[in-house]
Amino acid sequence: MHKNLKLTFLSKSDLHGGAAIVTYRLVEALREIGVNARMLVCEKLSHSEFVEVCAPTRKIKFNFVKERLNVFINNGFNRDSLFKIDPANEGLPLWKHPWVKNADAIFFGWINQGMLSFKGMRKIVALGKPVVWIMHDMWNMTGICHHASGCTGFMSECGYCPLLGNKSNENDLSHRVWEVKKHLYLYDKQKIRFVAVSTWLAHQAKESRLMRDLPVAVIPNPFLIEKDYQIRDRAGRRSGPVRIIFGAARIDDPIKNLPVLKKALDVIRSNYPSVADNLQLVTFGSYKNTDSLHNFAIPHEHLGILKGAEEIKAAYESCDIVVSTSDFETLPGTLVEGQAFGCIPVAIDHGGQRDIVEHLKTGWVAPWNDSPSIRAGMIAEGIVWAYRNCDNADLLYNMRNSVEQKFSAPKVARKILDFTFPQKKE
Repeated sequence: MHKNLKLTFLSKSDLHGGAAIVTYRLVEALREIGVNARMLVCEKLSHSEFVEVCAPTRKIKFNFVKERLNVFINNGFNRDSLFKIDPANEGLPLWKHPWVKNADAIFFGWINQGMLSFKGMRKIVALGKPVVWIMHDMWNMTGICHHASGCTGFMSECGYCPLLGNKSNENDLSHRVWEVKKHLYLYDKQKIRFVAVSTWLAHQAKESRLMRDLPVAVIPNPFLIEKDYQIRDRAGRRSGPVRIIFGAARIDDPIKNLPVLKKALDVIRSNYPSVADNLQLVTFGSYKNTDSLHNFAIPHEHLGILKGAEEIKAAYESCDIVVSTSDFETLPGTLVEGQAFGCIPVAIDHGGQRDIVEHLKTGWVAPWNDSPSIRAGMIAEGIVWAYRNCDNADLLYNMRNSVEQKFSAPKVARKILDFTFPQKKE
């Protein structure tokens, strides 16, 4: 029976970063259905008793600094790529931790920056328990980066890594780590089972030299879906502007491509002035450059950093359209959360967007184009379409039903259990 199982999830943090948050939600969902699921972390931000810091603070910091120094030397002392690279050459002895030793299964999440080394992974696999690696980005299939960003090196054997600057060569850090991963996957073939959180990510794995012959299941991230949610009546909101919400942990992160949204709003102002007059932009998240939050073609309100589920819910429920303009996203959570609270999603497909949005049925999603100007034009078209469908009851129902069927936390939790223990049914 699933309810007698002890599961341990390894994650750098419990609440810092998208991968950490969805892992925490998954652990919560498993516990709600009676499974003894717990998290070992380097950074604990919650007060949950099922989350424990995995080692003394001084050891965690020492590993982190030692590994970053190794990266700094190997990238030619380039600060810009210092945190875009993870060689996993330093790690904590987590195979000795009682939560790992006594678990029925162990789950790797985002375990970089000195938390778990390749040596540690092998030690954990050697315990003989099921090991499931939930992939939140491309790191498993590349040498050292988390997102290939157009580089095709992962389709061969890496090397000549663009993140390594003048240290880039045939046998650079990216290729050497690629070789370590190859031996890990061969040595532990079928002992580690892989889960991709989106169809796009699973496809990237099949394109890679490292993982093309390894089975990869697709199980999405879990999201909190209110059980008693009622589809909103939009007709009563027509006295005010239609509100577009756009957010991220860091809103001016280049990957999120806020300039594409700005350009899209400029297009709407020029080509659909009456629509622009009835729009308002709402943003949330941190930022480094204050100029990034200026010069929008429509009125703008910035909410800052949203703290907790209630603030997230209130933000989405006050809006009508949710937009993603990212260069790539494994599984963009803002689109899922927006739909869950009644916002029509508008996005460009370059990642897991089509796992979330069915074009014209549950939102608006356009194919990728390398030109930012063309993407801005498509986002503008999508926003205008969403604006004109804000009162479409069938669309709102389809959105809600789709999110509940695909992403509700209890359903995702049961999928993970059935994948990990295929012979154990309730």
